[in-house]
Amino acid sequence: MDDFIRSEVHAEIIEDDDSSIYLSIAELMSSLLMFFALLFITALLQLAEKDVPKRVVIGNVVGQMKSNNINVKVNPDNGDVSIQESILFAKGSTELKPEGKAFLRRFIPVYSGVIFSKREFDQEISRVVIEGHTSSEGDDKTNLQLSLLRASSVYTYIFYDMNFSTKAPLSQKILAAGRGEIESDKKRDNPGDRKVVFRFQFRSDELKKDILKTSL
Repeated sequence: MDDFIRSEVHAEIIEDDDSSIYLSIAELMSSLLMFFALLFITALLQLAEKDVPKRVVIGNVVGQMKSNNINVKVNPDNGDVSIQESILFAKGSTELKPEGKAFLRRFIPVYSGVIFSKREFDQEISRVVIEGHTSSEGDDKTNLQLSLLRASSVYTYIFYDMNFSTKAPLSQKILAAGRGEIESDKKRDNPGDRKVVFRFQFRSDELKKDILKTSL
């Protein structure tokens, strides 16, 4: 009988110990979940703060284009400035039209002026890419070559034939690239796909990737 009582007591002690272990594990898991939740919230707040200069830059680009009556399309989310082919080039040509050159002489000083108007804007924009885009008309290789040559024509004109106050610092940020028909509708020939895009690369976007990597 005594042995039975002792075994019962021993079993209860083991059960209590097991319960304590399970409780400790549950508390540990709860604490870890809380820690990662706070870490994730902190990362989101940091990302929101990093977006502030980017949004201000884009807002300034939109405002300056409107106030100077420059006919371009500005993407409010990423700051892409799209210039239609008809403004710069004849269809299928890589040579800037006289009207296209006149347009660039108006557009570039204003666009570049925004980038270097404030030190934080200059720091936020790590790169400006001139991208040539085509429609789906024609074969891929020809379209890619056409888009690259058009971007190069714009780049060459800006830095070899134009003079403006921020030319030197802009030359340190800008490069030309061809995108071909990569963003066009393959099912139909859309003239709106033929364009030259001035695209910002933001330091805050690069930092986002680093923050997410360290927080996940």
